[in-house]
Amino acid sequence: MEAFALPYLLLVGSLLAVQAAANVQLSTAMTSPFGASALQLGIGAVLLVALAALAGSLGAVELIGDAEPWTLAGGLGSAIYITAGILLFPRVGALVAVGLFIAGQMLASLLLDGFGWLGVQRESLGVGASLGAAAVVAGAWLIVRAHARERVAPRWIALGLLAGAALPFQGAINARLRAELDAPIAAGALSFLVATGAMALVLAAALALAGQPRPRVAPLRRVPWWGWLGGACGATYVTSVFLLIPEIGTAPTIALTVAGQQVASVFVDRYGLLRLPRRAISRRRLLGVATLLAGVALIQLP
Repeated sequence: MEAFALPYLLLVGSLLAVQAAANVQLSTAMTSPFGASALQLGIGAVLLVALAALAGSLGAVELIGDAEPWTLAGGLGSAIYITAGILLFPRVGALVAVGLFIAGQMLASLLLDGFGWLGVQRESLGVGASLGAAAVVAGAWLIVRAHARERVAPRWIALGLLAGAALPFQGAINARLRAELDAPIAAGALSFLVATGAMALVLAAALALAGQPRPRVAPLRRVPWWGWLGGACGATYVTSVFLLIPEIGTAPTIALTVAGQQVASVFVDRYGLLRLPRRAISRRRLLGVATLLAGVALIQLP
């Protein structure tokens, strides 16, 4: 399992960079980040419900009445992360946004493993994990500092860290839901349905209370084909993470996915891929990336 998990989770992590760029395309077309988030989450929910139906596991939803109510809250992590990506990627670039996400992810995953929260098996934090966590934070700080000429506002830094931290908590909660239902795809579908409902409520509140413009539908015809892949990428990530957390632990699972995220984000920024602005990769940024990846490797050590 662990030999398979290494390349697979690196690939899954890289899909998050594709997801964020795809969501930016929808948000630009609709002129509404909340509308784009709700749409992509809805696409992911439809895909997972269809897969659950094909697998014959939709009946497991009937067991939800016996599960703890908090096990349904995992979907909120997707809503937070997707919206944060839409807001951050055009403003600070893929590399900085992903660096912030990674710092939040790794610190939250170490807390989950170290304290055994949300049903995660408790793992003592060794010297390697502690040094790795420090290196991840240092790497993220170097990446953000390298962006200093354009100054990253504290509110965007806080949003990136919060969004990153939401993902390990989501994975742990969904792993518990999976155990309650004994149906992985049905658990993923429920998670995305909750996320879609939550984002639909946020969109309705933004329209009614904040006077936000209504999402535009007609421009969606000009969205490139890959702009519709965000929901599929998100569904793949969410399902993969909660399947592997019980097998290899929270910190290793998140460490591998964030390594994939970081490497993919370097190429996105360097070459302006996926219609995002091209951004120079300075030596300080590369040092930050190397430090962050070294931290990830230290966390992997037994």
